[in-house]
Amino acid sequence: MKFKPCIDLRDGKVVQIVGSSLTDESTSHDRTITNFEAAESAEYFAGLYQADHLNGGHVIQLGSGNFEVALAAVTAFPGGLQLGGGINPENAFLFLDAGASHVIVTSYVFRKGHFDEGALERMVSAVGPERLVLDLSCRSQDGEYFVVTDRWQTFTDLAVCQETLDGLSQSCAEFLVHGVDVEGKRLGIEEALVVLLGAGSPIPVTYAGGARSLDDLDLVEQLGGGRVDLTIGSALDIFGGDVPYRDVVDWHRKQNGGVL
Repeated sequence: MKFKPCIDLRDGKVVQIVGSSLTDESTSHDRTITNFEAAESAEYFAGLYQADHLNGGHVIQLGSGNFEVALAAVTAFPGGLQLGGGINPENAFLFLDAGASHVIVTSYVFRKGHFDEGALERMVSAVGPERLVLDLSCRSQDGEYFVVTDRWQTFTDLAVCQETLDGLSQSCAEFLVHGVDVEGKRLGIEEALVVLLGAGSPIPVTYAGGARSLDDLDLVEQLGGGRVDLTIGSALDIFGGDVPYRDVVDWHRKQNGGVL
């Protein structure tokens, strides 16, 4: 199991937000709750992760106004970061050519709450499954987890389950799954979701959402059977929280045999 770092971008700034509150910044009723806004640039955090050999983290563009900043981040850590947010077959290679290891896709492969298999095929044809990460960030409804899109506000009809994970695993290299109901709240992880991902994903998968302590790394390791990586955001001291980033890096190194 690995720790996967993140760089979330809103209006060109590195932020940490409450995921379920995310709304369109262009509206007059923006209800997004921001936990933290960094004084440092996205390039700074990319350089930090590169220095600590933390490969496989993600840069997410939360709305418009982040293009140049996102490019700068993946350029600063070539091959070390994945890039998501507004990705489609036409713009994917702008980020891949700049240094992103993979592009992350959600909204492009959904139309009005329905999974669009043709859109996924076009995405795979454009970049290849080996450079594609599918974001299956989800919320709970009637005892099941369903993928959500449109800034995590719209439920789709695609359940996150064994069948879905098996079927989509042929079209991508990894899954990224935010537990949206706890994202940014530091209330603890979605334990049932981590168990599901550990038991059901045939390819690498990263879970994000709700982590609040160093113990959550051990908990995800246990619940996910060592097969689920963890992103910690708002809880880290580099993002205004109280979990020391250096302690997390040390845990990651020990877990992975001291490999940097």
